[in-house]
Amino acid sequence: MSLSFYDPYLKALEAELKEVFAPREGFLYDVLRYHMGWIDQQGAAEDTPLPFHFQSVLALLTCEALSGDFHAALPSAAGIELVLNFVAVHSDVQSARLQAAVRPSVWWIWGPAQAINAGDGLHALGRTTIMRLAQRDVPADRVLRAVASLDRACLTMCEGQYMDLEFQDQLMVTSHAYYDMIRRKTAALAECSAELGAIAAGGDDGVCEAFREIGATLAMAWQINQDVADLWGQHGDGMTPSNVLDKKKSLPLIHALENAPISSKRELGNIYMKRVLQPEDVAQIITILDESGSRQFSLDKARELAQQAIERLDGSGLAQERLTPLRLLCQQELDGGTHG
Repeated sequence: MSLSFYDPYLKALEAELKEVFAPREGFLYDVLRYHMGWIDQQGAAEDTPLPFHFQSVLALLTCEALSGDFHAALPSAAGIELVLNFVAVHSDVQSARLQAAVRPSVWWIWGPAQAINAGDGLHALGRTTIMRLAQRDVPADRVLRAVASLDRACLTMCEGQYMDLEFQDQLMVTSHAYYDMIRRKTAALAECSAELGAIAAGGDDGVCEAFREIGATLAMAWQINQDVADLWGQHGDGMTPSNVLDKKKSLPLIHALENAPISSKRELGNIYMKRVLQPEDVAQIITILDESGSRQFSLDKARELAQQAIERLDGSGLAQERLTPLRLLCQQELDGGTHG
């Protein structure tokens, strides 16, 4: 299924985001508009389509599944989208990434200090955007609950980021530690998004918790599929981004370190003991992972998690036609990932 299915949600989300930015002027907000793809470095208008991020769309799909209409959750989805971009700006600084998607990174143009400030601004703006739920007739107590949920998710996400960075300096990382890390780093924001969608729809505590679990399980499947794509590329061509060279510990690598023959483990150890990895090291890593069955193991684990998310959706008691967009989102991870 094409991601164009989600165009109506993305158009509404982008309109909400631009409304959030409309009254804000000055250098900081121009930097943020640049990062969002709305202006170029000189401030001239651009029309870059809002990219698909399942984490923010999840709030809209959850709200629609529960209430029949996604519009009440637009402030929540916008808040999640802004937090995702806060993470992206800071991640570019951490990884010294020169390109953010198709344009130079904020830090590369304006320097790391301004980029960190811009990222902080996106976080604060994301939090205040949740307050716009009141304009959608969401009761005040639910708005407060939504803000608290986002705050908890951001803190949990930072815990996961800490673990991910710490793992870069460790050769041996267990699969248990990896699952704990992605549950925090990747799943925290997705489970929050699903909860915010349920809050906007008027769901009770049980409903909110059920959809939190669906969001978390889906996000873990997404992360594992992303791990595979990072190493093998969407076409199995070994095209790898910087996080592989930065010694990030992915599930395929951890599986090989836990299950490969001693000689292969030793070879991986020799590679990862290097101070700096080179692109040619990646081909050697991929060969070992292929021989260890680590790619297939990881794909199977992602499918298992995506299937769990689908089963939880089917057990929600909601009409199947309302669940279709969410099921399609889960199905994409079952089929190997959205990479959005």
